[in-house]
Amino acid sequence: MADNLKLMALDADDLLVLSAHVQDSVLLSAEIEFDPNKGLLFLPINRFAWEAPSARRLFFKKYQRRRSVLHFSKIKSLKSSGVDRSSASEVQSVLSITFQASPQEDDPGGQIQLDFAGGGGLLLDVECIEAQLTDLGAAWKASSKPQHGV
Repeated sequence: MADNLKLMALDADDLLVLSAHVQDSVLLSAEIEFDPNKGLLFLPINRFAWEAPSARRLFFKKYQRRRSVLHFSKIKSLKSSGVDRSSASEVQSVLSITFQASPQEDDPGGQIQLDFAGGGGLLLDVECIEAQLTDLGAAWKASSKPQHGV
């Protein structure tokens, strides 16, 4: 579909763009897939389509969600907190993705942190930033727009 997103992040600025697009995405903890041998992490998400015109207008009430995959490569290790990947019913809501660079100037690696509502999260120790967001198909109507307190 022409309006499906396919984004790649190769630096901290790119990762901020990805973070904005996946904010308020929901996923099942049990669907998180990590392959430590290949250094790959896959998160199948239902993301709120913030880029859709309806999400930017208060008076237009056709909000959308899209099935997407958030994919990270070049992972040396993965740590989780407050995430039970064995639970078939545990739902996580993505708040943000941030990057903390390695203290060595010539090292492109560092840590990528995914923060979830409720205090859980994932911490990826990475060789470098290499992430992708890919929409998998058509959008469906979302019942409401996520609200954030100030």
